[in-house]
Amino acid sequence: MKQIAIAVENLTKWYGRPGQGVLAVDHIEFEVYQGEIFGFLGPNGAGKSTTQRMLTTLLEPTEGRITVGGCDLTHDARAVKKQLGLVPEESNIYTELTAWQNLIFAARLYLVPRPEQVARAEELLRLFGLWEKRHVKADNFSKGMRRRLSIAMGIIHRPTLLFLDEPTTGLDAQSVHTIRNLVRQMNAEGTTIFLTTHHIEEANQLCDRVAIINHGRIAAIDTPERLKEAFRQVQSVEVAFEPDQLLATGTLEQLPHVTEVVKAGDKWRLYTTDPSALLPAIVQHAEQSNMRIVNLATLQPSLEDVFLQITGQPLGHEDTGRGDSARRGPAEEVAS
Repeated sequence: MKQIAIAVENLTKWYGRPGQGVLAVDHIEFEVYQGEIFGFLGPNGAGKSTTQRMLTTLLEPTEGRITVGGCDLTHDARAVKKQLGLVPEESNIYTELTAWQNLIFAARLYLVPRPEQVARAEELLRLFGLWEKRHVKADNFSKGMRRRLSIAMGIIHRPTLLFLDEPTTGLDAQSVHTIRNLVRQMNAEGTTIFLTTHHIEEANQLCDRVAIINHGRIAAIDTPERLKEAFRQVQSVEVAFEPDQLLATGTLEQLPHVTEVVKAGDKWRLYTTDPSALLPAIVQHAEQSNMRIVNLATLQPSLEDVFLQITGQPLGHEDTGRGDSARRGPAEEVAS
């Protein structure tokens, strides 16, 4: 039986008077299991940051209950904090201090026993590839190095539960690869990870389960593969023609079972409810138009397709007037 690391019941947050102010999180419920990487996705203003702030004791809920490691957050906040590590999206390192000084400072804040501070700092600096730079001020670090140092500071007290908020935003490809591998390694060593991210592919690669929050409510929660399986209507066929005359003719939208057509580089993606019926229609269309098919493939729905299907907007879209700072009415049920 899976052990529960986080249990959220009826969690609600109003900014201002309930019923009259801003409803940021609307009676959500979910569980995070010990040892998993749990992804938390949603458009800007959907309630992600507000939820994470409540889970990490930085914000008091209006209603509901949060249990972390068996401890009720309302009554045992001190015990809960000992279990948590938090790496916020904005860097929390001190740029005027060296990497070594930052880690020792973090160790003291987390009340790591003095005899263990030096050993843990060295272990993490070596693990994160920063040992040779330990006496260099963080002001001279690249953004990727600062991010690695920030994560090291968040886990120096060996938390059982780590919250990562957009850990790879704005980083170069090499730094993203390094941090994702570190996340996998920490998880393999037993750390439960709550990952808030705008990167759908990151969630697809890293997460055991994903929750999608929209307008303050949980719209869907499951494994990435099951979410994709549940939305088979966003299957697609990808095709490339030679010569490509379709920009002028625009006839792909009229093929049977096509729900949407998107240009993707030198290819066309045709979203469909029935790929098997669409394929012969594409072949026939190419023959009638005197075009040669140079590439043809059926594609299963991606996590991004699922997200768009659930929320009706791309991840990162500013939901003007309906964000965490705007008043919301009842959210529409978009998924069971």
